[in-house]
This record gives sequence, C-alpha cells and structure tokens, in this order.
Amino acid sequence: MTDFLKIEREGGIVTLTLNRPEKRNAISTAAECAEVADACRALNRDDAVRVVIVTGAGPAFCAGGDLKGMRDKTGITGGNTGAEIRESYRRGIQMIPLALYEMDVPTIAAINGPAIGAGLDLACMCDIRIASETARFAESFVKVGIVPGDGGAYLLPKVVGMSKALEMSLTGDPITPAEALACGLVSQVVAPEALLPAARAMAERIAVNPPQAVRLTKRLLRESQHMRLSTLLEMSAAYQALAHGTRDHREAVDAMLEKRAPRFEGR
Repeated sequence: MTDFLKIEREGGIVTLTLNRPEKRNAISTAAECAEVADACRALNRDDAVRVVIVTGAGPAFCAGGDLKGMRDKTGITGGNTGAEIRESYRRGIQMIPLALYEMDVPTIAAINGPAIGAGLDLACMCDIRIASETARFAESFVKVGIVPGDGGAYLLPKVVGMSKALEMSLTGDPITPAEALACGLVSQVVAPEALLPAARAMAERIAVNPPQAVRLTKRLLRESQHMRLSTLLEMSAAYQALAHGTRDHREAVDAMLEKRAPRFEGR
C-alpha cells in the first residue's frame, strides 16, 4: 500500500479520497494505480457497501498523470521502448477503469477542483458526477503530445456525446463547471462547502433502496450501451428473475401495501 488513497466508511457509504494534495492528486506510480484498483475490487465484493464517493484532498480533484515522471520515463508512463511503455499502461493506469468503471456498486465523483487528463477520465468512470464551483475539466492529453491512455476515448463520448468529446479531446482546452453542466458532464454544480454534503445526500438517496436491485439496475444500464434491444430484453428478464427472488423485493412490496418504511437486508 502507498497511502495514496484514504478510505472512510459511514454505514454503507464509503468515501475514497485521493490523498496527494501536494501533487494535486496526480497519479504517479503503478503502486498507486494498484491501490485504487484493489480498493474498488474489495468494495465491490462487500455486500454491505451501498455507494462509493470518489473525491480529492486539497484544491484539486486529480491533475492526471505526473508530468515529471512522463519526462523522465518513470512511474505510470515508464519505459524506454514502445513495448515497455505499452506494458506500463496495461499494468498501471489501465487497472483503474477495469476496476472502478466495472463496479456494480454505484459511484459518485465529488469533483472538488481541477479534473485534468486522467483526472477527468477518472471522474467519467463514476456513475454520477457532482462538481464544485472551483472545478475545471480538460481532456488535455493532446497538449502534451499523447492520446488518452486510460479509457477516456471510450468514456468521454458516452458521457458528453461524440461531438463534444472530440472538441474537448482535439483542443485539450479546459471547460468551466457551467459548461460541464450544460453538456451533461456533471449533474450538479454546488458551492465548495456544499460539495461533500451534496454527494453524501445523493449517496443516501441511493442507499435507502434494495442493494441487490440497485447493483443489478446499474449493471443493466451499463450493458445496455453495447446491446441490441432484443438482447437487452433477454438480460432484463434474467435480472428480473433474480430480483423477484430476493427477500428485499418481498419486503418492498409488503412495506408499500402496509404503508410503512421498508427494512432492507441486502438479501
């Protein structure tokens, strides 16, 4: 472990904080990538976890990769040959989208400041994005002569549409929170002091629902992006069979009929 990631848990809601404020939470090493990926996989296996919030310590959300490491060919972009650099991406930064984006647990990015390059892509790996008024966003890889290496070419168009994704990726120019809200990159913009309370409130609204139904719903929406309608309907029927067989489904129906608050156990 590198202590790059601070993990805090309150009930079923877990907050992951990128904790290198002196480096603007830039992701510098393969060990830091592994720490994030391992945490995501462990939380996904934990049935008691209902929602995960991802944020950054200090004034930045995540400044992306470490430019000094890039210059010196160390860290997550290390290697002297094309083959070595390819492997450094596959065994480093690319572990994060494979773990974070693929989580069944709902995730919320609380974007407290600049989300640049890989930092923006990290935010796009989350399901819901809430931004502080101090946030800025840039898909800025082209500014340093490289391409998105961590899944941004897949993630960003799904969030903002292809035209806006191409504009952001080919210019590398930053956009403001207001612009991010207008293009659907974020769903809320709030004052800095209201950011974590807003993310927590959203997490609580999700966490009150039956956890297995929440996870199945998230997976269904994710898979719907790659499927024909007929295939999705088959998957929906299978997932519905699973959901109908849970105790929480029966509890939800009983609670509605009895006009009382439900008591979900995740079973």
